[in-house]
Amino acid sequence: MIEIQNLSKVYKLNKKQMKESKLKTPQKVAVNKLSLKAEKGEIYGLLGPNGAGKTTTLRCIATIIKPSGGKIFVNGHEVEEEPEEVRKSIGFLTSDIKLDPQFSPDYLFDFFGRLHKVPQNVLKQRKKELFSYFEIGGFAHKQIKELSTGMKQKAAIAVSLVHDPDIVIFDEPTNGLDIITAKSVTDYLKKLRDEGKLVIISTHIMSEAQKLCDRIGMIVDGKKICEGTLDEILQKTGAEDLEDAFFTLYRARCQAGKGVQ
Repeated sequence: MIEIQNLSKVYKLNKKQMKESKLKTPQKVAVNKLSLKAEKGEIYGLLGPNGAGKTTTLRCIATIIKPSGGKIFVNGHEVEEEPEEVRKSIGFLTSDIKLDPQFSPDYLFDFFGRLHKVPQNVLKQRKKELFSYFEIGGFAHKQIKELSTGMKQKAAIAVSLVHDPDIVIFDEPTNGLDIITAKSVTDYLKKLRDEGKLVIISTHIMSEAQKLCDRIGMIVDGKKICEGTLDEILQKTGAEDLEDAFFTLYRARCQAGKGVQ
């Protein structure tokens, strides 16, 4: 389980960053008192436009960056107090973190398996299962830099799941992928969900969230504007699909000048 309580993240900006962000103060609020809970056996989607705070939230969960305020619990472990315990139970993947281009998927899978202290016999079985599912065998010994975008993503997913984590956190899992590769990725996320794992993803693709997610948290400018199942969100907004629901809520927020919690 993941439980976020009043999470805030504020970045300090230099003059150049202030100019690029069109801000008059040297601070940018990326996440603003965000609270949510995601349970095992579900795919929870963080849905919002670019810059909404989705990636920042996931990085705070994964212990990559420290929150400015609030608490995050992962399987009962608080991310700042017990970061090592948190890392043991999660698999984290983001397009901003690349596999080393000089090494092969085969080498990196074994390397990260040893880092996670996966027993050799288990590691061998995990490699067989994941490489088979994502059809990595044919390029397992090629350097990462020689692979296509889709192949790199498949390899990165396999490596991130080497230790069979209870919680899978993927930031924009299908971004830039062709339709066939994207389908294999989303099908595997459903498989993990059906095995009882918690899958939490971020996406700005409404159709993907509508088909994939059991529950959805919509965030804009770091604030949660709505949360619930697809049916609950459609009922609340009176919309026919998730895209219409999002824009209904987004317009309401803009008119009110504040988030709807």
